[in-house]
Amino acid sequence: MTVKTTMVKVLAKKLLERYPSEFTVEYEQNKKKVEELTNIESKKIRNTVAGYVTRKVRYSRRSKEGVEISDI
Repeated sequence: MTVKTTMVKVLAKKLLERYPSEFTVEYEQNKKKVEELTNIESKKIRNTVAGYVTRKVRYSRRSKEGVEISDI
């Protein structure tokens, strides 16, 4: 089964809009939250969504703190 990146991004954005305070910069915690908040049965898709959510949270926190990617 192929994973459509568009589907992953749309789902991750919806999760972040509905539950912004549920997600952190920790991938393992986000994996558990995605499992709790969705009914995705595929482990691969669930992990891909959690990884994308983690990346979006990290980038949003960096931009709020004023840290540029080149500083890291």
